[in-house]
Amino acid sequence: MSTSSLLDIFRSSGALLEGHFKLTSGLHSNTYFQCAKVLQYPEYLTEICRNIASAFSGLEIDTVISPAVGGIVVGTEVGRQLGVKTIFAERKEGRMVLRRGFSVSPGEKVLVVEDVITTGGSAVEVIEVVTGAGAEVVGAGSVVDRSNGAVKLVDKQLSLLSLEVKNYEPDNCPLCKEHIPLDVPGSRTLQKS
Repeated sequence: MSTSSLLDIFRSSGALLEGHFKLTSGLHSNTYFQCAKVLQYPEYLTEICRNIASAFSGLEIDTVISPAVGGIVVGTEVGRQLGVKTIFAERKEGRMVLRRGFSVSPGEKVLVVEDVITTGGSAVEVIEVVTGAGAEVVGAGSVVDRSNGAVKLVDKQLSLLSLEVKNYEPDNCPLCKEHIPLDVPGSRTLQKS
């Protein structure tokens, strides 16, 4: 899947947004990738995840894990295509944890799958959950890498769309200085239940 064809899919599905956004990392940006808008279409979900799964198909993988909320759909489909268990980590009191009876065991081979990487913070937290349980992270895959490869999570890593997107610290954001309204679409802003 080429960069241009994936960008075309994002544009045609309304998933490549421009404006002023607060990202899950807390950084601000003029570009936002709303993967959920792409992944709602089965043909895109299947094709995108086929490309991620095929990149790791030669590895021994017992489990695919994703950070909630954004990574769940892509992680589940990658796991389905690989024919392995799929689980997700979620935040409890601000920290990524395994809940809902999910677990990994010492020696278990785990693939981490994320939708969008900016700083890699959520994926790093999931990796810490996995390694803290004694399991082994064998790779990390994502749909979009906004750092253009600058964020290195593990040795075996793949992003289908890797490009450099401008991010700004909130205190030094030119979009804030221009008084452009701030949109906060990320999953960390969801209501807690």
